[in-house]
Amino acid sequence: MPRLCRAEPWAEAERNQIPLWTPVMLGAGIAAWFVLPDPRAWEAVMLAAGGVGLAAATLSDGGRVMRAIGLGAMLVVAGVLLAWARAESVRAPVLTRPVIADMIAEVETAEPLAARQIVRLMLRPVRARDGRGRMLNLPPRIRISLPQEDAPVGLGPGAWVRLRARLMPPAGPVAPGGYDFARAAWFQRIGATGRGFAPVRILHQADQSPGLRQRLSQRITGLLPGSAGGIAAALATGDVGAIAQDDAEAMRRAGLAHLLSVSGLHITAVVGIVMVLTIRLLALWPWLALRVRLPLVGAAAGAFAAVGYTWLTGAEVPTIRSCVAAMLVLAALAMGREAMTLRLVAAGALIVLIFRPEALVGASFQLSFAAITAIVALHEHPAVRRWLGPHPDWRWAALRHLGALLLTGLVVEAALMPIAVYHFHKAGLYGALANIVAIPWTTFIAMPLEMIALLLEPMGLGGPFWWLLGQALGLLLKLAHAVSAMPGSVVALPVASGWAFGLAVAGDCGSRFGGPGGDGSGRPR
Repeated sequence: MPRLCRAEPWAEAERNQIPLWTPVMLGAGIAAWFVLPDPRAWEAVMLAAGGVGLAAATLSDGGRVMRAIGLGAMLVVAGVLLAWARAESVRAPVLTRPVIADMIAEVETAEPLAARQIVRLMLRPVRARDGRGRMLNLPPRIRISLPQEDAPVGLGPGAWVRLRARLMPPAGPVAPGGYDFARAAWFQRIGATGRGFAPVRILHQADQSPGLRQRLSQRITGLLPGSAGGIAAALATGDVGAIAQDDAEAMRRAGLAHLLSVSGLHITAVVGIVMVLTIRLLALWPWLALRVRLPLVGAAAGAFAAVGYTWLTGAEVPTIRSCVAAMLVLAALAMGREAMTLRLVAAGALIVLIFRPEALVGASFQLSFAAITAIVALHEHPAVRRWLGPHPDWRWAALRHLGALLLTGLVVEAALMPIAVYHFHKAGLYGALANIVAIPWTTFIAMPLEMIALLLEPMGLGGPFWWLLGQALGLLLKLAHAVSAMPGSVVALPVASGWAFGLAVAGDCGSRFGGPGGDGSGRPR
């Protein structure tokens, strides 16, 4: 095995990079389960990967290369098994043909979508009949949309309703490579979707009032009308239902749609604001400041804020990933370690994949992890570290940081473009420039204003801050419309094949994790 022997020095130099491939190999097994057509193919992948793993264990002479190959193969097997087990654990009946159903059902959730003037209901059917009065066996969980004007008072979680609806099986992709709602519905145990018709009769009113998330969203949109209120609600609760369709499309075309999905930017802002406020306020008490490490107390407060914010916004995949990353950053800071590293990103990805393997094939997971990986990998590069190092002239230092922000935006856009092309068949051209303005504006202006307004609202003092927040978000919307209206702001591209996308992702992973370590010292790149 002379070739493998020659690879040992490389593996030794890259020993800090090799563990980063753990979520990649686990994800490869999960991706194989989703891409391959049937259990026979899944079993073939597991047998092949298991054989490679056993061969590596047999031929191993204690070197890093064979150990890495063997562990990677076993992670592929684990990924296939993990996805398979998850799919079986959520198995539920699915409607096989369109039907018109007159049903009695219990309301699980009722989500108003103000901009579309509908209410989205998640129902658990109790009894159903078709148009001829024959009994119907419906899936145990169905989702319907109801016009807002047809939703009666008392419609909420726990209510029992009688209504008529047209139901269909969850729809697959409308075009090759398009969004597969049927796959997403399977993992949410949704067996049918449809539209309800009036009249809707309440047989038993909701046992509970709307949850905190819904009440907060309604309060914010009541204080800030229009899409500005919808964006404010999205920043606070993750509810994007009140944003007008044309404004949401402008945000997407301008590359600013990520601001509406609670993720790393929002978690970081919340944790940072809470930490600073906690430390500054406690520092006013000299007795405590002299006896307690206030940064640790601030980190603990930031951790609680991150968990609470994640729960409030619905615990979606980007939010969970960001919350996990925030916990790891705070723990690293408490131990005096370097906080933002690729190991942290890998740990966050691994946790999400273990508990929600289906997230791997969603655009949300891919975009959020591609962005944060690109940012961290860029800022770990020695040249970038030197560029952002201390400088005696603050004006030159500020200019360098502005250049680094532009470079970061360009790198992120390049990393996200293959994913956007594959999922949405289009790519934006001016997103990096728009984000240079929009990200600092949202992080340092809009979110602090909203947090102060929410804190002062119970005392009736939030009015001026709500007005300022409305102006700030109005300017953000003007930026989105201006950028989206520029010639060539979005370029439509043909559908990319799954294999082409897989090769692009593999090349992206290799460029970030597999490059040379440089000096052979084992330090991360």
